[in-house]
Amino acid sequence: MKPTLLITRRLPDRVLEAASARFTVTLRDRTDPLSPEELRAALRDHDLVLPTLGDRFQPEVFADVPQPRAKLLANFGVGYNHIDVDAAKAAGVQVTNTPGAVTDATADIALSLILMTARRLGEGERLLRAGKWEGWGPVQMLGTHVTGKRVGIIGFGRIGKAIARRCHFGFDMEVVFHNRSPVADPGLPARQVEMAAAMAADFVVVAVPGGKATHHLINAATLAMMQPTGIFVNISRGDVVDEAALIATLQAGRIAGAGLDVYEFEPKVPPALMALENVTLLPHLGTACLEVRESMGMMAVANLIAFVEGQTPPNLLNP
Repeated sequence: MKPTLLITRRLPDRVLEAASARFTVTLRDRTDPLSPEELRAALRDHDLVLPTLGDRFQPEVFADVPQPRAKLLANFGVGYNHIDVDAAKAAGVQVTNTPGAVTDATADIALSLILMTARRLGEGERLLRAGKWEGWGPVQMLGTHVTGKRVGIIGFGRIGKAIARRCHFGFDMEVVFHNRSPVADPGLPARQVEMAAAMAADFVVVAVPGGKATHHLINAATLAMMQPTGIFVNISRGDVVDEAALIATLQAGRIAGAGLDVYEFEPKVPPALMALENVTLLPHLGTACLEVRESMGMMAVANLIAFVEGQTPPNLLNP
């Protein structure tokens, strides 16, 4: 008999076919995260679970299911701050993720947000679609030049380095970065600096993992380190940023703008953010390419297959 697998959100057809070939799949064909009741049922009623963003397997869930039937959470995504890996391990549940597959697509979104915010592209499109464009003019919608400026990258892992390469080699930008541990070889001309120096760059991009260690890493104090002309971009996790502090900073005009792909309480986006013309808002599109989502899904399936075959999953987080 095939092991049973719960997939908590619809995945690309290729991934579903690969999973169905090896497991008895239950597909939860909805877009909302698992409810508290569904989280507990997932651990009780299935051998394996393929969860994703927002499926909050936190300590209280494992406490309510102390002897779970599910022995592996094969997370769809590189970020796993919605899963408490220590609580999972204590309950005898392994956790995997999908690193690498998301790197380039997420870095591309970071550059998109830099360009859209600096050059006021979203604002310009809204103007045109509203029928308010009156024709080209020399001082119409002047934005911020990107080429040759300084970018400060907070977090210099795979994604941070990919952003740095695009900024340096594509836009001749000076790269400075802040990272919790020393980076011996950045792989390109780049300087590791203190947080204040990175936040003082022309463009600041946050690319740290989510989780307890980085919750509200960007707050009123760190935002105060930015220049009045600075543009802030977040492509990491929403709760890395104190959203209320960011809104207050923007409303007060203390920075020039922001580009966001993630939100602290998504899918809820504060009306105050949506009211600001100098903010670019995307609906968490960081990895939204078919090839990328297929790669992520196939990586999750590979983790599942390795587990049921008695091997160590390639991307095990809590050995």
